[in-house]
Parts: sequence; C-alpha cells; structure tokens
Amino acid sequence: MSEEKSKTVKFEKESIEKLPNDKPVIYKILDQNGKNIYTGSAKRNRVRERIKEHLPGGPNPIHGGSKVQIEQKKAISDAEQSEKRIIARSKPKQNKEGKPSK
Repeated sequence: MSEEKSKTVKFEKESIEKLPNDKPVIYKILDQNGKNIYTGSAKRNRVRERIKEHLPGGPNPIHGGSKVQIEQKKAISDAEQSEKRIIARSKPKQNKEGKPSK
C-alpha cells in the first residue's frame, strides 16, 4: 500500500512543473502568511495543468497566492471528499459559494 505524499512549492510556473503528476491530489493555494485562500482537487495526469490554471493570466486565477501545497490521494473520489471537508471547515476566501461539483 503506497503512502500519501504531501509537498509544498512556490506558486509559480517553474515550481508547479516539479510537482508529481501520477496520482490525484487535493491542493491548497496559500497566501504569504500560510493561510489557505483556495482549495481544489485534480485528477491524475492533470495536477500541474490544473494548478497552473490558477496562476495570474490563467483561466481561473487566484490572486495573492504565494505557495501551493498538494497531498496525493489514492483516488479522485478521495481527493474530492477531502476538498469538500477542507472548504467546509476553513472556508477559503476564493472558493466560490455553491460551486458546481465536477
């Protein structure tokens, strides 16, 4: 049984490219104080692409991000359940209320 891995990198294209892409993840975009400002999930092989969509100039930019933290999950359903729990608990300011689930 493989263990779930966590990793934190700068919220910039070059650092995001170094993130593992082989498992689904839950990710948090953190501000300069380490506060969670956005939480999302990404499918296997879409991790880097999905997080880069949140960079300034991307289709779904998250402003004020300093770092991105990922936690690998065994299945996308696990990542999506974690995403819902984290959003309900910490209410990140840039997660939209009533966002449709994927």
